[in-house]
Amino acid sequence: MKNKLFILFACIAAMISAHAQTDSETLNQFIAKCKPLNDTYNDAYRRKDYPRTIQTLQTMLQAFNELRLTKADHEKYGEDLRAEKTNIYYNMACCYALQNKKKKAIEAFQKAIANGYTNYRHALKDTDLSAIHNDKLFKQALATIEQFDNLYILRHAKPYCKETTDSFPRFTYQQSDNNSLKQMRAYFNLDSIAGNGDEVSKILNLLRFVHNTILHDGSHFGLCESSAVDIYNYYKTTGKGVNCRQLAIALNGMYLAMGFPSRYVTCMPKEDKDQDCHVINCVYSSQLGKWLWIDPTFNAYVKDENGNLLSIAEVRERLIANRPLYLNEDANWNNRVKKTKEDYLDNYMAKNLYWFNCIDYSCLHPEGRYRDLGERYILLLPNGFSSSHTAGANNIITHNADYFWQKPTIIGNK
Repeated sequence: MKNKLFILFACIAAMISAHAQTDSETLNQFIAKCKPLNDTYNDAYRRKDYPRTIQTLQTMLQAFNELRLTKADHEKYGEDLRAEKTNIYYNMACCYALQNKKKKAIEAFQKAIANGYTNYRHALKDTDLSAIHNDKLFKQALATIEQFDNLYILRHAKPYCKETTDSFPRFTYQQSDNNSLKQMRAYFNLDSIAGNGDEVSKILNLLRFVHNTILHDGSHFGLCESSAVDIYNYYKTTGKGVNCRQLAIALNGMYLAMGFPSRYVTCMPKEDKDQDCHVINCVYSSQLGKWLWIDPTFNAYVKDENGNLLSIAEVRERLIANRPLYLNEDANWNNRVKKTKEDYLDNYMAKNLYWFNCIDYSCLHPEGRYRDLGERYILLLPNGFSSSHTAGANNIITHNADYFWQKPTIIGNK
């Protein structure tokens, strides 16, 4: 039962963290009342005492139903509380299913959906619900939330189109003989790190170097300039990890220094309110004649059924078409958590491959952390899609995938 120990009150915990403490005495008393119930549930679940887990969850539900908040408190905390109630119903469904009490399990699952549960893929794969996975009523309930599944959303995106892009700028790449790139190449001793193998082996060795050398922390945007040396030294000096954008910018600079045309690509979700995106690299392999998907956050790259390395565009196309994809076995987060194809590609990246954002000039120091460098971004959107995140005076919007993923034919120094 993945994520069952214990996701109840996760939203409330985050809420308290954000506000130091709630400003509602009623809610503070409610949380204090529920904390021991939370501990009781965890203990019972670990011991597989499912009747007791059900009893505890029912007590929690009663506490929720008896909670009376002011209108102001409800507006401030209502959504978080509803999410917790949804979790209670979902966990109740699991505990009933583990006792083979199918009717009650399905009823609890239906109530979870009625209260806002939308994680289609998790419910589909959750082994705690195995007893009801083939039940007609469960399948009917599950079908109502398939529309929220990340892969479903991606597969229903409108296609790109062959619009005219003659007036659009070309993507350009800083040359490896640029003095700053040469200094950075020597600073990291990149030739030694890349090794003496073929081009692809060098690309992957540089990926592993960044992944293993700079810690990732998705909640932290390092207070340093956006260049490989600054990002590396920031982590080494402070011990604080950096976000996926800074990791990708660091690796991008190293690829450019070694003469490999490279971009860092912001992969965006469809949902306008979703603040989570992911930034990875696409590096061009002259050996293979194509762009390659490279993700330093997760030490990840992707192959097809024949062992061919794939590009970002190819991965997206294969996800939509339900064609085979293979994630490298050593893909992981911070060398602590292994990543799987199902979690990384089918769920997380399926969400974040709806549209793309990429700077038009790829260089060692592409963005200003503290000052505006006049960056210009090119956005690739599905036909007919718009978002508040696509607005911007320096943004160029295209629906032409061939233009966006053009081969690197122009190199420039600035």
